[in-house]
Amino acid sequence: MSDFTQQRHLVGARFLSETPLCHIYGIEHCGYSRDDYGRPRYPEIGRLMITDFTGPSCWTKVLEKTVRMDLMTETGTMGASHGWAFTLRYGGIPHLLDDLNPGVSDSDGCEISLPDLVTLPHCQTKLVTNVAMSSSSPHDEDCILAIKFAGPQLSLIRPAQENKEWVNIKIEDPSFFSSRAMYSNRDKKFAMPASEGTHIGYWDLGENLEKPKAQEFCDFFTPELLKSEWERLDSCVTSVELVESRTTDEMFMVKRFTERNGFNDGRMEERRIWVFRQDSSSTWCFTENIGDLCIFLSNAEPFCLKASSHQKCKNSIYFIDKSERGIFILGDKYKTSNFNKFTAPYFIPPQSYLDANCSNGSHSP
Repeated sequence: MSDFTQQRHLVGARFLSETPLCHIYGIEHCGYSRDDYGRPRYPEIGRLMITDFTGPSCWTKVLEKTVRMDLMTETGTMGASHGWAFTLRYGGIPHLLDDLNPGVSDSDGCEISLPDLVTLPHCQTKLVTNVAMSSSSPHDEDCILAIKFAGPQLSLIRPAQENKEWVNIKIEDPSFFSSRAMYSNRDKKFAMPASEGTHIGYWDLGENLEKPKAQEFCDFFTPELLKSEWERLDSCVTSVELVESRTTDEMFMVKRFTERNGFNDGRMEERRIWVFRQDSSSTWCFTENIGDLCIFLSNAEPFCLKASSHQKCKNSIYFIDKSERGIFILGDKYKTSNFNKFTAPYFIPPQSYLDANCSNGSHSP
């Protein structure tokens, strides 16, 4: 992946008809917010910086939009989905903020106050695994917000309801404790893969919340590898995610292998990424060809786009975490990446994807 080819300020760019495919790069400090008398007040603020992936290359943009500097800390933003950040404010009150949406100006920004979190017995609500939403905006009447905490607790809420309250679920199966939730537009449920991808659980706001609405056990066809390669992959840290393609109505399971490098910094790096496609019989088949698609993996909800419609590399996976950003070409088993400190490693899909998310399950063009 090429590094930033250009850096510029977008003066006065408050609203974008097509918000860019981007990831949050950081915040450029610019001072403090002001009270009604023009006096500086806490917190410190900065201009939102994004890396624009709209074209074949990428570059950083510093927007005029100002946001709180503390959103770039681990405790500032606990999770994000579609540009909405989940955070604790004013002494620990849960909020949703659209501060990470590059298409919304700071003057027209919105925040939604949520009820206090309820911690179930033998659970915790301080460390969030990820955040997912059933539609692109929590203002949608039917939108459901899911907060997956590290450990047994999953909490669901409808943010647009006047008398909203959390529905807290204690998951009994420990193989889901480190899993990440995603919303399946096809199945109309939140889905989570077990730690090794052996089975998938589905949850919604229907009845029988103490158990998954359904549980699907996965049959796999894995690639043939040399013994030495299996041994190396066995030594890696593995993680599994689900991602849905709305253009092709397919579900993929992505298995990531990361390992610590042999250099002095000892950082974790991507070693290999496998993709499994679910066929008509619900069997998960290893594939090195997802066609004219690309998958985006970050600390936000994963998503899938038609590569040719967005000038991206087909049959590829774009990924970002706290220290590495790169692209993995599936057919070539080739990775290129660069390393930096990414304080908010969130990919945000373009407006066309978000609009499709609001169209009652219709597919994006």
